Amino acid sequence: MAKKNQKNTIDWFIVNKVREMRVQKGISQVDIAVHLNLSTGFIGQVESPNYRAKYKTLHLNDLAKLFKCSPKDFWPEKPL
Repeated sequence: MAKKNQKNTIDWFIVNKVREMRVQKGISQVDIAVHLNLSTGFIGQVESPNYRAKYKTLHLNDLAKLFKCSPKDFWPEKPL
């Protein structure tokens, strides 16, 4: 039996946005983990629907520095 997504709609939107930007820029999960001083396993859990792990606002701020964008770029334009 498949597990249901462990993240809420907004968290999953943000995770997918970060993953999309990461892939577009050729940045690996390892690169993200090193930049955020987190384990690679944690980043894998964040990107998996089977775990509750998610990025904190501090992580999003640091990721914005890495991606050279605004933290608001990870959020949807309109409420979900």
